Amino acid sequence: MARILAIDFGTKRTGIAVTDELQIIASGLTTVDTKELIPFLDEYVKKENVELFLVGEPKQMDNSASESEVHIQAFLEKLHKKIPSILIKRVDERFTSKIAFQTMIASGLNKKQRKNKALVDEISATLILQSYLYSK
Repeated sequence: MARILAIDFGTKRTGIAVTDELQIIASGLTTVDTKELIPFLDEYVKKENVELFLVGEPKQMDNSASESEVHIQAFLEKLHKKIPSILIKRVDERFTSKIAFQTMIASGLNKKQRKNKALVDEISATLILQSYLYSK
């Protein structure tokens, strides 16, 4: 089997999480400057066997697309052009940032550590991936 890689896209930073090769465990991988996201993913898939990109789909409470969807669509087009061999799926990411923050509190991180937005993005990507694994 191959890994699944989850992306919590942001206009400044993007959180990334990945499964093990058996697709059992979701782990935070890193947070990348969004300008470097496509080159990072391109290099990663050259080193690791990835079969699926999961990209968070932010929605409003009424199920309409969020404002950031325009940026995500542009990213998806670039990603598909650069790495057409890997399937891309979207996953509802409502509340992942709030859950990530609550997870940080529950794990005992201090206030300064909880202000680390890069860590929140990485945890959010992990939550997106974990929800997908649960739904399989």
